[in-house]
Amino acid sequence: MKETRYAQVARDISEGIASGQFPVGSQLPTEAVLCERYGASRHTVRSAMRELQEMGLVSRNKKAGTRVEATPASIGYRISLASIDDLSQFGANHVRVVRQVQPFVTDETQAKIFGCPVGARWLRISSVRLSSHFNDLPIGWTDVYVEEIYPGLPDVVRRQPERLVSSLIEMNYGLCVAEVRQTIEATVVPPHLTDELRVPPGSPALKIMRYYFDVTGKSFETSITIHPADRFVFSMRLTRERMAG
Repeated sequence: MKETRYAQVARDISEGIASGQFPVGSQLPTEAVLCERYGASRHTVRSAMRELQEMGLVSRNKKAGTRVEATPASIGYRISLASIDDLSQFGANHVRVVRQVQPFVTDETQAKIFGCPVGARWLRISSVRLSSHFNDLPIGWTDVYVEEIYPGLPDVVRRQPERLVSSLIEMNYGLCVAEVRQTIEATVVPPHLTDELRVPPGSPALKIMRYYFDVTGKSFETSITIHPADRFVFSMRLTRERMAG
């Protein structure tokens, strides 16, 4: 998947912040200057500024302009989710490197987690996630569990590293993600992942479990991701529904 123009602009500016070209506390050039510098439209530049703001790198004020608030290395990766489409964008901002594809037969514990019968044939697709926004440190490790009913899925996953597995199943096998249920808990990086994630033993982490359901209410995928605590921030926006009358 080709990187969008606004993402290219955002990445270039974030690299400028990281290098000290735009120090914390300084003002970024105006929209007009950035449009001229990148040969981009105001819409593209504003989309790039919005992404930098969501990442926590800048703040924006109509009168004061755009102020640099943090360097990329200091905040890790920030993800803001409000919909399944937002979740899909997470994949577009990262590169998945598949480490292992392992078929297995579900035992009683796994069957309970995945909502399937004992003895079902499933696949575990294990990958490390890399981000181009900051540095070469991986932002997480993901184990994706799916039924072994999608012919050629491992090859499809390897060929399109920028897309979530759930999105690839939608595109290639006719399913539709109707609902995603998510739990987040504090944990430590498991010993077998310390080298992959390049962290000391016992490092704190976030564990995110996602359950994907189709339109019939059946769970067809489960993912478990471990993010080192200093490389990932999860944010969401809550609004109150207006009362009628």
